[in-house]
Amino acid sequence: MLVDFFFHLRAHRLPVSVREYLSLLDALRHGVMGPSLDDFYYLSRIALVKDESYYDRFDAAFGSFYKGLEAKLPPAKDIPLDWLIKQLQRELSDEQKAAAEKLGWDELMERLKQRLEDQKGRHEGGNKWIGTGGTSPFGNGGYHPEGIRIGGQSSGNRSAVKVWDMRTFRDYDDQLELGTRNFKVALRRLRRFARQGAEMELDLDGTIAGTARNAGYLDLQMVPERRNTVKVLMLLDVGGSMDDHIARIEELFSAARSEFRHLEVYYFHNCPYESLWQSNSRRQSERADTWDVLRKYNADWRLIIVGDATMSPYEIMQPGGSVEHYNKEPGATWMQRLLEQWPKSVWLNPESAASWQYRQSIALMREIMHDRMFPVTVAGLEQAMRHLAK
Repeated sequence: MLVDFFFHLRAHRLPVSVREYLSLLDALRHGVMGPSLDDFYYLSRIALVKDESYYDRFDAAFGSFYKGLEAKLPPAKDIPLDWLIKQLQRELSDEQKAAAEKLGWDELMERLKQRLEDQKGRHEGGNKWIGTGGTSPFGNGGYHPEGIRIGGQSSGNRSAVKVWDMRTFRDYDDQLELGTRNFKVALRRLRRFARQGAEMELDLDGTIAGTARNAGYLDLQMVPERRNTVKVLMLLDVGGSMDDHIARIEELFSAARSEFRHLEVYYFHNCPYESLWQSNSRRQSERADTWDVLRKYNADWRLIIVGDATMSPYEIMQPGGSVEHYNKEPGATWMQRLLEQWPKSVWLNPESAASWQYRQSIALMREIMHDRMFPVTVAGLEQAMRHLAK
């Protein structure tokens, strides 16, 4: 099985060597881990992956390998509790969902405070207490048009205005090759070449002229290499509803990495606030103050924000409206600061443009961006690059 695992990782373009594989076998022989799948995951990642930029790729390969093994096992008799919760969610009628009224920001926070003081036990399927399923505005696995998700996975409605949980995101893979060619062609509209640095490139016309002047003796002429001097600052939305667009964003990210020599990338979730980060695995410990980012890059840089702008309107307009933390200033304030610092800016939205009219948050963000929001399509990218190139 471990030999198959080794070749499975290699098939997923992970640079795993035989020496690293033998190190994993040696660690297993010495019993350095417990008999659990989680322990084996961490041990194999430590032994086989030497560059953390490959963690995302390793996770995908590890998951697909063990899903294949589980499919060969006989079916389990126990029904997971999560299945029951999802079943309860599907059985909510349209009338029950319609009865779950929006409370408004202040009332929602006040009721949560009261529930935390009063509730003593677990609840399922109700409309008041913190629990699972049902139409309560607090908990997970149910439905409410404007609630606070506490623990658990998203039920798929994506209507939570706050998420009370430790969430982990993954960096986008910038090494993706398939499907990026069209994006590269579109991004090339934003290029400005200049000859900089050491004389490393042959000047063919100058060499011919110099050789002619030198009575036929070869006179090589060199010039500095032509390089794209455009500087791009890219802010990438990650996690939540952006999980639906990972493949497309990775294609865009890979194309941008190859096209722009000067590219700096930061992450945010839903809306930029007082801090950004460059590594999702360390986003809780290594954040960049947005004020520092504003000071670091001057107005010569072009700003490209990539996100689906699908969020609660409170996240844009309300202090404290962030889904993950308490923000002293609304997202709209930070967006204005970004646009003032980098007037040449666009927002790229992977959501289908046909659905934009049904998202209140997208309408708000388009207004803030002065309608400089473009779809993540070849045509949309070409329009965005033309705007940035002005």
